[in-house]
Amino acid sequence: MKILRTLLLFAFIIISVADSQEVLRSQLFSNVEQLLSQARALNGELFAPESFAKGMKYYSEANDYYKRGKSLEDIRESIRNGEAYFSKALDLCKVGEATFSSTLSARADADSAGARKHAAELWNQAEKYFQSAGDELENGSLADAKDEGKKAEENYRVAELEAIKANYLSPARDLLLKADEMDAKKNAQKTLQNAWRVARQVEGMLKNNRYDTDEARQLAQEAKIEAAHAIYLHRTIEQYKIDEKTYEDLILLSENEIKKIAISLGVNVHFDNGYAGAVTDIQKAIKEREAKSLTMVDALRLSDDAVKQKEAEIENLKKQNDLMVQRLGTLSDAEKKLQEEGKELQRKLAMKHEQEETVNNVLQMFTESEGSVVREGENIIIRLYGLTFGVGKSSIETEFYPLLAKLQQAIRKFPNSRVVIEGHTDSQGSDDANQLLSEKRATAIAEYLMANMSVDPPIMAHGYGESKPIASNDTPEGRAKNRRIDVVITPQGK
Repeated sequence: MKILRTLLLFAFIIISVADSQEVLRSQLFSNVEQLLSQARALNGELFAPESFAKGMKYYSEANDYYKRGKSLEDIRESIRNGEAYFSKALDLCKVGEATFSSTLSARADADSAGARKHAAELWNQAEKYFQSAGDELENGSLADAKDEGKKAEENYRVAELEAIKANYLSPARDLLLKADEMDAKKNAQKTLQNAWRVARQVEGMLKNNRYDTDEARQLAQEAKIEAAHAIYLHRTIEQYKIDEKTYEDLILLSENEIKKIAISLGVNVHFDNGYAGAVTDIQKAIKEREAKSLTMVDALRLSDDAVKQKEAEIENLKKQNDLMVQRLGTLSDAEKKLQEEGKELQRKLAMKHEQEETVNNVLQMFTESEGSVVREGENIIIRLYGLTFGVGKSSIETEFYPLLAKLQQAIRKFPNSRVVIEGHTDSQGSDDANQLLSEKRATAIAEYLMANMSVDPPIMAHGYGESKPIASNDTPEGRAKNRRIDVVITPQGK
């Protein structure tokens, strides 16, 4: 117990000594540290480099004396010297702020643009001029200080512009240099020249107005894309040469890419007269699809107008009914029945309106290549063109999980609805084989959905084989459309 008391007493003494030492240091250094903080905040290192450096020297010296246990008089002497030089630096800072206001503004702009990183050489040169300006100011040569400050300002502005150019054009410049290194102009001269032209245009725009950057940003992106395009063309052409591709091979390749677009639009194109006929057919299909979309929008608008009209009629009936109640006090059984029928009609119209809006929202969820949404009576059918299976297979590939996630979101928009997954095939193969395959595929989708979402009632699955085509089985494009999964949603009344 005696030993414990001794230890506790010893610990108390140590803590007390430490606390008293901290109090003493605070009393000694508080003023000089406050002056140091103010000088730093006012750019004392720039405006009074010599005075600030001497102040730091004496401040460090005082700290060293304090740590080594030197006499208080020596510590106080160093602190007084530090305070004197920091005070002098603060006086010069006030003069410097007035003298170098435009230089400071240019420096801040250059720093904000990233000049330290993207225009390091220009930034360092500007800093040297500014340091020289501070030296001249501290020596009392105000005219020379202004001259050096002007040089610093000019260099900061140039550094700022170069940093802005680098921010916007670095990706394009890197690709352009890469294109030059691989001699891309040998195979893609026009594309590469266009990329350089756009890049120079961006430089000119930024030089004229470095702060109006919206158009410059867009053009810089265009220069980057064109530079990458030139590299792609060069590499592709070089590979064609290695593979000994003929002009016929190249034309057939391009025709195949156009045919892919046509297939997605449900158009069967031919190239017996070159690209013109195919392009015209594709443009026609796009316009027809746009017209169909507009028709659907108009139909929804008309449906909405019809709902509003019915709502107005119901509201009018309600007012008439309320008036009758006031007059008669009570309603006959027939009138009560009429009132209930009016309420039921109002509810059904509201449900219909809500459902149409939901169908339109679901339609927007899928791209044209992924699927479409159609109405058949009360049923909503999500037709998944983008979900495909291997030949004779019913397993779901992982690449289609994102599409099935969209499908889950769509189904959730129709709570408590009956959901049936329908599998369909083309006419290739036997009827029995196609029937069995369509059932397996529909079941695979239904089981996947039920495993990943909670639905009530459960999702059903049916296979129809080749019995319900939506396009001709005589063409590859038509058969591709017939090989599909239909998700049939039947909303239930509330």
